Amino acid sequence: MRITEFWKRMENSFGAGYARSFAADQVLSTLGGRTVERALADGDDVKSVWRAVCQARPVPASER
Repeated sequence: MRITEFWKRMENSFGAGYARSFAADQVLSTLGGRTVERALADGDDVKSVWRAVCQARPVPASER
């Protein structure tokens, strides 16, 4: 998954405004206690980060 696809899915699932807020503020245990932004900045695989988001929040099946 490319980073552009990741952000498209985030915006489709959470809305354009909340997607960035969620990524910056929400600490996920499945990401080792990091935010989405930190995990991506640390070089984590984008698809793995997306899977962590899907585990943490209800994401429509069409976006998984």
